[in-house]
Amino acid sequence: MRSSSLETDLQNSHEEGKLYMVDSLNNLNEQHLCVVQSQHQTIWQENTDSAGCWTMQNSMRCHSWFFVTSIITLIVSLALVSFVIILIVHTGDKMDDVSRKIVLEKKNIEDLKKLNDMILQYLNQTEADSAHVG
Repeated sequence: MRSSSLETDLQNSHEEGKLYMVDSLNNLNEQHLCVVQSQHQTIWQENTDSAGCWTMQNSMRCHSWFFVTSIITLIVSLALVSFVIILIVHTGDKMDDVSRKIVLEKKNIEDLKKLNDMILQYLNQTEADSAHVG
């Protein structure tokens, strides 16, 4: 009885060893495929200048590419926002200048109206005096 349990344990351990070996071979095969794919992909990327992210080796490159692209996008966005703010401030200054000029022109127009009224009064007065004299 005891020998049969030892046999069963040996068979189980032998089968587990086989499974472990098969699993290890699969892992090695996957690593080999990954290396071969990364070599092929590197050659393919050099030929086509593609930015694909298919292997673990290129994932770091993709993360850095994404990071650089994000930084560039943020800088461009900041520049555009700054430009818009400058335009808004500049436009506000121009509007202030225009409104000041309008106020000055309004005062000039009022002064011209007063001058016109004075001239008309003078002309009416001289016309009335000439009518009394003649």
